[in-house]
Amino acid sequence: MPPRRIRALAGAFRRSPLLIAFALGSLLVGLTPLLGVASTGVGGRGPAPRPTPGAGDQQAAQQSPHHGVAPANAMEPAAPALDRTGWTATASDEETTGENGRAGNVLDGDTATIWHSSYSGTPVPLPHSITVDMHRTAVVSGLVYQPRTAGTNGRIGEYSISLSADGQNWGSPVATGTLADDAGAKTLGFAPQGARFVRLTAVTEAGNRGPWSSAAELNLLGDPGTPAATVDLPRNGWTAVASDQETLKENGRAANVLDGDPATHWHSRYSGTPAPLPHSITIDMHRTRAVAALVYQPRKDSANGRAGAYTITTSTDGTTFGAAVATGTWRDDDTVKTATFTRATNARYIRLTVTREAGDRGPWTSAAEIRLSGPAGPAAHGSWSRITGFPLVPVASAVLPGDKLLAWSAYAVDRFGGNNGYTQTAILDLKTGRVTQRRIDNTGHDMFCPGIAMLADGRVLVTGGSNAEKASIYDPATDTWSATTNMNIARGYQAMTLLSTGEAFVLGGSWSGAAGDKAGEVWSPDTRTWRKLPGVQAAPALTADPRGAYRADNHMWLYATSGGKVLQLGPSKRMNWITTGGNGSITSAGTRADSQDAMNGNAVAYDIGKVLTLGGAPAYEKSSATRRAYTVSIDGGQVRTARTGDMRYARAYSNSVVLPDGKVAVFGGESYPVPFSDATSVLTPELWDPVTGRFSPLATMAIPRNYHSVANLLPDGRIFSGGGGLCGDCATNHADGAVFTPPYLLNADGSPKPRPAFTGDVPPRAAAGTSLTVTTDKPVASFVLIRAAAATHSTDNDQRRVPLASTATAPGTYTVSVPADKGVVLPGTYMLFALDAQGVPSIARFITVS
Repeated sequence: MPPRRIRALAGAFRRSPLLIAFALGSLLVGLTPLLGVASTGVGGRGPAPRPTPGAGDQQAAQQSPHHGVAPANAMEPAAPALDRTGWTATASDEETTGENGRAGNVLDGDTATIWHSSYSGTPVPLPHSITVDMHRTAVVSGLVYQPRTAGTNGRIGEYSISLSADGQNWGSPVATGTLADDAGAKTLGFAPQGARFVRLTAVTEAGNRGPWSSAAELNLLGDPGTPAATVDLPRNGWTAVASDQETLKENGRAANVLDGDPATHWHSRYSGTPAPLPHSITIDMHRTRAVAALVYQPRKDSANGRAGAYTITTSTDGTTFGAAVATGTWRDDDTVKTATFTRATNARYIRLTVTREAGDRGPWTSAAEIRLSGPAGPAAHGSWSRITGFPLVPVASAVLPGDKLLAWSAYAVDRFGGNNGYTQTAILDLKTGRVTQRRIDNTGHDMFCPGIAMLADGRVLVTGGSNAEKASIYDPATDTWSATTNMNIARGYQAMTLLSTGEAFVLGGSWSGAAGDKAGEVWSPDTRTWRKLPGVQAAPALTADPRGAYRADNHMWLYATSGGKVLQLGPSKRMNWITTGGNGSITSAGTRADSQDAMNGNAVAYDIGKVLTLGGAPAYEKSSATRRAYTVSIDGGQVRTARTGDMRYARAYSNSVVLPDGKVAVFGGESYPVPFSDATSVLTPELWDPVTGRFSPLATMAIPRNYHSVANLLPDGRIFSGGGGLCGDCATNHADGAVFTPPYLLNADGSPKPRPAFTGDVPPRAAAGTSLTVTTDKPVASFVLIRAAAATHSTDNDQRRVPLASTATAPGTYTVSVPADKGVVLPGTYMLFALDAQGVPSIARFITVS
């Protein structure tokens, strides 16, 4: 389902001085778009932390004119702040001798008072926890943590959040992560669910100053309209009845909400004397199903009757309806809305009762479409892990050996702008879940909006962006960054790929640097210098974006082949062959079937010489995305294209990942792409099957992943999806991520399927054209290599899947052959997977092919 998340915080502003401050800060940002000033605002579902200020951080970095101001809807909180009336707080310990550090201070609306862990005498050691009791059950989707404003002691670093219905039984944490060591308010998001008690546990102190924890204020966020791990229920055979309906002056029958046509609608009766509010409409599914959410689509042709305040109840017999499973107030606009139930409910009848028209225009209610969502089945739709908080918005990411994920943002953790000469980075340890933060100064490079290529020796080459001429290299073996020679052409939003020669190729990137054609150039790992390719102009590869080259040469899809050649297969509808020897050349390879330009779509190499392209839009922003997908087959110099099955949802700004079994998963995106907006978010991932050419839905995401989001295949066969935003004091910064477990790893009850495993050592290095001997604990059907990849701005030219020929030489022993063609198996670091006959992958072993 692609609903817009609920944005209703006005009532809370009247109750909380902290939220009033956020509103004023948001207003100032709207009036001063060129300033990268720090914020203490509450801001939405994703945290907006900032790094500990250093000398270089005190400057007011200039906002890049290329991005402009975040849209108005990005400045509004995504979920309502819950009313704290009647709440209480208790703590594992509190300081009452040295100061008034009682737990109750976090609910008094005064940021000058704090809860502090006990430190008199012998300080109570970490961890410390504080628990909020709302004294009622409500849908909760986030905790807003305001550090103390006077002093730094006790700022929370690593944290976990747990929920409970009764204060006694606590499940696994719904969120864990690491916060930056600063005084800014931080929103810690998690999958929305019903709870009465919310517990924040401080595992470390952010600055490691001592065994202390503190908090000035805690707020909780309600239903953002993004239910996690659900799927749309099929509406076959459903019927609908209403308390009243208009049939004289229009066809406003209740049944219209189930006809699949948003141009028709149910409308309450208004002929003669209008039927007064409340109005209700009841869906009869004609069988009992587990239901977790209701999706409401307002009419498109008029504002009249948009549902404002609502209540949802359920019944098994159509006569007795229980207590409300959802209540709230929807915003007065035409975007799709979702109400998350406090609990999944087995019911046949679902009743939506509207008690107020959203705009108070009259006693009317209307609805174009109503859908219901139920819990996702793990074996069919996969499942999501808890949310992991980062101390920055992960705008770019790369998978590293040793089960690590490298991520970075810009000069700041929550905003970009100027050319400040340093970058905020973080590393997620996939084994422990811990996130560590580091600022990189030694390369003089703000690596926001870069090009990225995974080098033949496993290092990560990052080029351009805010410091448009710079190039930097990360070495995972030593965990160090170093500078390499500047590019000849300054650029940002460029595309990169490694070549079969081991060199790195770059093209395009008019987002930054001087105006002019951003022709290709090649970096040599031997000389560490760049060689111009005057014969490879960017002009033939431009889209027809209305804003010209500055948007038209961005984020190109590049597929490297033999002999140093590259196929540029998008996002322009025109494709081109590129040679990189000598001066280089670029020649037409035809068009991508009947595709239009597809900026901010995805291209994924899912098999040898086979690429899936999907989504995107004709222009970079403010144009409708497409549902279409295409296959591009490369055989020598021949390129064949064909349209495959459409996605269920149009999307741009999405990210796609190839799985070991050859299927492709796509996450996030917007149906109408606007940078920094979550207004038309697509929350249902989809899985493409190359055998059938069809997409199928996966379990919904709890947090939108749009502009500036990433996705990466992990060595255990799961997928990291995170990020989005980086717009300063906006409400759409998502400094977090989650891991998706695909269906191939799960049984119907959600338990893990048995999977094959490598036994003994796998050679860490291999040359193209050689064979490996590997052993497994059980019979396997196939082996594949998937290149360790890096993602940013919906582009990942590094990932490619290479099926391997193999022969069983003894029980559990196999000879696996690496292709000889370096255009098939590009030099670099790969993940080697073994798959059983059911397509269940092993945990990968890393191997460098050189």
